[in-house]
Amino acid sequence: MKNPYSTETGCCSRFNPEPWDGKEFRWQDKLFIKDRVRCLFYMPIGFGNVMTRIMERISTADAFTPEPPIALSDHTSKWNMDLYVEVAREVPGAENVRLSGTFLTKVFEGPFKETGRWCAQMSEWVQAQGKQVKRQLMYYTTCPKCAKHYGKNYVVILAEV
Repeated sequence: MKNPYSTETGCCSRFNPEPWDGKEFRWQDKLFIKDRVRCLFYMPIGFGNVMTRIMERISTADAFTPEPPIALSDHTSKWNMDLYVEVAREVPGAENVRLSGTFLTKVFEGPFKETGRWCAQMSEWVQAQGKQVKRQLMYYTTCPKCAKHYGKNYVVILAEV
């Protein structure tokens, strides 16, 4: 499958954090396909294989979004992560899911091992806005190889409120 988005790396796009940092998004039936990734104490196992499978399904269905899609991770336990990838239309053979709600977002930068600290900071920030977190979703904006190429590893946390 060929990457339909023009990138320096042929993989992930360069991420611009400005539109995501300290923002509020209201989604109504935003369309994603959902898959699962096994984890070992929150560390994904076979994440690349799952992403390849998802992107092949999106390609076959010609369901690519005009801009590179948002890929959200929901760590449901230390053994499982649900993965949601934005699509332009429903994808046959995939679990199509529509997300609705209000999400506050903050951008963090650094190694993935900081995720626990970032989640705590996000919860504090949301509470300072006078809101309560229902759940947190992670938007890992690039793969590790592309993060190294770009010199930044941005992660957006979306707090559903």
